[in-house]
Amino acid sequence: MPFRLVLLVAASVALICSFPCAAQDKGYWRAASTTANSITGDISITPAQISINFLGFPLVQARTLTPTEVSAAFDADINAGATGVLYHLTIPATQKFLHHNTLCGTEETQWMATYVAGRTLQVAFFSGQGAPVLTFEAISKSTDLCGSFTYAR
Repeated sequence: MPFRLVLLVAASVALICSFPCAAQDKGYWRAASTTANSITGDISITPAQISINFLGFPLVQARTLTPTEVSAAFDADINAGATGVLYHLTIPATQKFLHHNTLCGTEETQWMATYVAGRTLQVAFFSGQGAPVLTFEAISKSTDLCGSFTYAR
């Protein structure tokens, strides 16, 4: 009987570890890029909000990003099979962060895409009412991409 229990526990652990971690981007992240250090500072993401410069903004997960979308948005290796998350949020254009900077200039920030690789979080903010189209061509021509930021743990 103990052998069966050990075998069951080992199989359960293996199964659980094989699932991708959906909440990889949750938690506290330190600003690691020049843009993150000069605009947002450190951030914190929970299932219900993002905190930027100690200010909380509600967010809702819109959908999971495909490896092709992650590759286009963050210049990630498409063969790695990485996924990310697209969130809908509202950050007013008048909201000032570090050094009196805004996220999207005179536009309201409506979307946030995230991608985690190891201990690094990539974040892209977008304006525009509709969800951003995350292809190489669309992003290269997009006027809705506000900026990309890098954070670390």
